Amino acid sequence: MANVKVVVPGDIIETRTEANEEPVLRLGPGLTHQNDKTSAVVAGVLHNSSDSNQWWVASNKRRYSPAEGEPVVGVVVARHGEGYRVDIGSAHDALLPLLAFEGATRRNKPNLALGSVVYARIVVANLMMEPEIECFNSHTGKSEGYGELSGGFMFKCSLGLAHQLISAKAPVLNALGSELAFEAAVGVNGRVWINAESPEKTILVANAIKNSEHLNASQCKQMVKELLGRN
Repeated sequence: MANVKVVVPGDIIETRTEANEEPVLRLGPGLTHQNDKTSAVVAGVLHNSSDSNQWWVASNKRRYSPAEGEPVVGVVVARHGEGYRVDIGSAHDALLPLLAFEGATRRNKPNLALGSVVYARIVVANLMMEPEIECFNSHTGKSEGYGELSGGFMFKCSLGLAHQLISAKAPVLNALGSELAFEAAVGVNGRVWINAESPEKTILVANAIKNSEHLNASQCKQMVKELLGRN
């Protein structure tokens, strides 16, 4: 079991590891990089993903602070001439340009209704500006799973649980995936969208995820079996 490292504001974080061959350092919530040093700006547990060289601090804060490159689930709350305003749970709504979708042009662009749920990624996160999001990968021009999320059910969870679910090894999603067919989109802003073959199974998946925050892999498997009535 990996050692848990708790950090407080001002702690210097060593982000170089022997196994790290990724040249791009990606910082998530709770960290800042100045004068060639990475330091914590909030108290919490330090996490990192060796696959993407991403580092972040999981804390018990309730409000999401956007960071570039992070996936989020948002709700369209307004439309203006050049795009949409999307609630992502941060201090300010995010801007979603009309052309920030795969294949979008001035003549052919999505028409999102108020209340529509979208899966997007943060492209601008600056304390001096409103956050901006896009529903495709602007480097490849492909949607890569981003875009409007039709149907299904969206619910909120803690920011800590959201970061756990983002991992490919998330035990509750693996346990559910071995028993049920469903779609999921997880935003690190503490919002999760689920779509299964029936409303009952969609709610079951949502409840399992909510219950999993403090469970290990074996406990997640047992919990899923109990929810499915397979003791």
